[in-house]
Amino acid sequence: MKKILVIISCVFVSLSGWSQTLTQGEKASQIQLNTITTAVPFVIITPDSRSGAMGDVGAALSPDANSFHWNTSKLVFSKEKAEFSASYSPWLRQLVDDIHLSYISGYSKIGKKHVIGGSLRYFSLGNITFTDNLGNLIREFNPNEFELLGGYAFKLTDRSAIGMNGKFIYSNLTGGTNVGNVGSKAGLAGAVDLSYSWFNDEVSLGKTDATWSMAATLSNIGNKVAYTVDSERDFLPTNLRLGTALKMDFDKYNSLTGSVDINKLLVPTTPVYNGSGAIISGKDPNVGVVSGMLQSFYDAPGQVSTDPSGVSTVDKNSRFVEEMREINFGLGMEYWYSDILAVRTGFFHEHASKGNRKYLTFGAGIYFGVFGLDVSYLASVTQNNPLANTVRFSLKFKFSKEKTGEASTSDGI
Repeated sequence: MKKILVIISCVFVSLSGWSQTLTQGEKASQIQLNTITTAVPFVIITPDSRSGAMGDVGAALSPDANSFHWNTSKLVFSKEKAEFSASYSPWLRQLVDDIHLSYISGYSKIGKKHVIGGSLRYFSLGNITFTDNLGNLIREFNPNEFELLGGYAFKLTDRSAIGMNGKFIYSNLTGGTNVGNVGSKAGLAGAVDLSYSWFNDEVSLGKTDATWSMAATLSNIGNKVAYTVDSERDFLPTNLRLGTALKMDFDKYNSLTGSVDINKLLVPTTPVYNGSGAIISGKDPNVGVVSGMLQSFYDAPGQVSTDPSGVSTVDKNSRFVEEMREINFGLGMEYWYSDILAVRTGFFHEHASKGNRKYLTFGAGIYFGVFGLDVSYLASVTQNNPLANTVRFSLKFKFSKEKTGEASTSDGI
């Protein structure tokens, strides 16, 4: 066990050093910031402590009640007949002290091939004071957002499955208060998630038995959101997630899982405009949802340079480079001892021009029979990161085990 933990520590210390070296090596003047913004970003925040401790990976990990966020399809391979989870995280505590994210989820198996369940995500943005131009109090308001989700998973074969979620999203940021003499309203959206899982539990690494899994999730496909009557609508954070994981069972007591997720927002990138509002490079972002998803793969404007005479050019190959920068990734490891104690760590990377989220994560879990507790901690590797020192807490309740022989693949992913 000590040897395994030493290896994990060395890997992630090395990753942290590489990330800091890369960031310091890129001069700020050489980075053209172009972050992708969407409505209701709270729906893509990691809700649970397990994945929060593993660099925000989760697509191909073994299933639990929080899988509705990561990959609903894998729930058909769960060891449990039913499970419930509740998670809580204070949010952005480096900036304010009254924002938090709460998440509850649960599922139940129906026969050997079906799973149904759902989740509720609630995001409270604390207290906001609205004033007029003279500073006079208009009202106090507590903005909040929530997502109500129902999910279904179906087993295709003994090693593969598909899943689908339907969700309703509500975002009330102003309480109807006029903003700049414009009436505001709550944002409403309906969306779906699609997911797929596959695994092979007959992999051998020398004398070590292993399970290899792969997964894909397309989430938050839905209508645009508007907060005022005459405003342009904003895209939901439609996201493509691809993940893989390798679980190594050293003996009946000790196992180690390594996992990687890559993500790309399927949302148009803001183009570069000239002084008159014409697009110099990139694509018009005012398109439909499906067109925006397809366009997101080739619409990066790249690095635009303007000479003293006012002529703008796009640097060679910079469009492709920017498209690659829009892909972020997470790496995670999880060590289990006898299904009682879990130790986790991870690393998440996002390019500096797309948000610059870079952090290490750590966590642990302890389980007693039907009850489990997970805790995670986020340590930023960049300065002044508002996510630094984020903690998450998750409680899990397992209601019943699969009967022997009822689902031979329950140990799959």
